Amino acid sequence: MSERSEGVTAGKGVAPVIDLNADLGEGFGRWQLTDDEALLSVVTSANVACGFHAGDPATMRRVCELAAERGVVIGAQVSYRDLAGFGRRAMDVPPDELAAEITYQIGALEVFARAAGARVGYVKPHGALYNRCVHDEEQARAVVDGIRTAGGGLPVLGLPGSRLHEAAARARLPVVGEAFADRAYTPEGTLVPRREPGAVIHDPDEVVKRALGMARDQAVTARDGRRVAVPARSLCLHGDTPGAADLARRVRSELTAAGVHVRSFV
Repeated sequence: MSERSEGVTAGKGVAPVIDLNADLGEGFGRWQLTDDEALLSVVTSANVACGFHAGDPATMRRVCELAAERGVVIGAQVSYRDLAGFGRRAMDVPPDELAAEITYQIGALEVFARAAGARVGYVKPHGALYNRCVHDEEQARAVVDGIRTAGGGLPVLGLPGSRLHEAAARARLPVVGEAFADRAYTPEGTLVPRREPGAVIHDPDEVVKRALGMARDQAVTARDGRRVAVPARSLCLHGDTPGAADLARRVRSELTAAGVHVRSFV
């Protein structure tokens, strides 16, 4: 798959650079899923839930304030309107309606980001929408249309070679490739669906090993044993798994020890 990402490749004598992002603000009311404060001490980019799969106004405001205080870039994590399913259920949304919902979510987060003295720096789809936009050109175009309406030429964080990145590039939006150290990959460079056995990697040592390989070599071992290129500028650290903050701290520490520079792509 071709990729027009603004990734950074490590050449001879050049240290690799990687961004660390995490999904944050994934709570609603009294229910809290992610340890936002702990993760914001590790990551360089925060994918903030905008109320459609998780998140509410108070949570969005709090996470934006914490991110701004710590110099973490704020990103809008947009989703299908699916609070009950956490945005992980497949949905068929008309393109014009989806585009409007994307714009709405970005706009809502931008208000809280500005109030905290920051701005929304990029956009990343969540869950079922993220996976749908890997292959579905119509849904990918709708997401890009929604981003363009929100304004500002926001970078689009997503899977390298996806229909989303192709649509964003055609619209002259910056694209940023993303990799997942705790997810299994197919030989084609896509993520193994969560419903399949072994889709999520739980062994911390293996996650750290894969994170290092992705940052230094821009490659990962697929589930069939083959090496697959992952031209990524950002590495996702899932915040909704047990021990996520401790694992994130370990990943960052190991990257730094290996000579990898950790900083945001924005």
